[in-house]
Amino acid sequence: MVKFENTNPADFHGVWVFCEQRGGEVNPTAYELLSEGRKLADDLGVELCGLLLGDNVKDLAPAFGGYGADRVLVCEDPLLKEYTTDAYAKVLCDMVMEHKPEVVLIGATNIGRDLGPRCAARLHTGLTADCTHLDVDVEKYKDFLKTTSTMDVDKMQWDMSDKGLKMTRPAFGGHLMATIICPRFRPQMSTVRPGVMQCAPFDQAKADACKVELCPVTLSESDLKTKVLEVVKEAKSAVDLIGAEVVVCVGFGISKDVKTGIELAQQLADALGGVVGASRAVVDAGWLDASHQVGQTGKTVRPKIYIALGISGAIQHKSGMQDSECIIAVNQNGDAPIFEIANYGIVGDLFKIVPEMIEQLKK
Repeated sequence: MVKFENTNPADFHGVWVFCEQRGGEVNPTAYELLSEGRKLADDLGVELCGLLLGDNVKDLAPAFGGYGADRVLVCEDPLLKEYTTDAYAKVLCDMVMEHKPEVVLIGATNIGRDLGPRCAARLHTGLTADCTHLDVDVEKYKDFLKTTSTMDVDKMQWDMSDKGLKMTRPAFGGHLMATIICPRFRPQMSTVRPGVMQCAPFDQAKADACKVELCPVTLSESDLKTKVLEVVKEAKSAVDLIGAEVVVCVGFGISKDVKTGIELAQQLADALGGVVGASRAVVDAGWLDASHQVGQTGKTVRPKIYIALGISGAIQHKSGMQDSECIIAVNQNGDAPIFEIANYGIVGDLFKIVPEMIEQLKK
């Protein structure tokens, strides 16, 4: 591997987003990261660049411009057709060493969680995993802290010229939020949780103006320690919490009759054309599997309607659903924190209230 000097931040410029695709289909997280990357690039006054790896994938590139990319670098090779850690890590690292971006964002998907750490280790830089918030502008970061922390932000000393990436993620099992910086090395790398960043509307004019560049790839069979012989897709029933317009979420309040509580939530979700979610307490108890979990340690959702049944509203849960368009909470405790962010609150027994809601919906 060539010698890579990465201790002088002045040598690095630009924000990069790894645009993940599988079998020619773009992972929606790429659009979310491009939208967020656009904000960071504007605050830094630099270019936003998408990085696309694969085989015969060039036609996917212009769409990234519609979500904010100024330029898309496309690396095509038959050895990149199926994802392998060795091939993708080598090409991504080669590109970073050549172009020297100051920020690299990767989706915290199955691929991203594998690829990000490998690249960070090769580049001898830091990686903040599973981020839920990003800032480079100090004023914007202070505003974020004022709404999400108990710190007296105005009394703290700040370096207003600091343009380093401030990467915020859940810590200690979601009980705390930690902001991590990488001041000594570049690039500053982060994997970002899917569904956390707001996807900007597609702009056709920006897509038409986006520059697409095919980049040469230096990759051979000897660089790969593994080879994909066959891809077998398994049909599996999955809960699409992130894409759902209605989420009915159950909490520990269903504990007195778990089976009935889940059945009522499913009936209500079916009546509204939605899906069933769960708090961490429900998942930890084994009442629903982890694919249903909403919150810092689960999925972040932004449905049109979010119904919280028997959920007290711990900060870890609220951070994963508080941006929903309409929040309806049902809880026996009138002082439950969930009511602080609810548009509509019903104080009472969910086992009596939900059947009535279902009945009214049927009418």
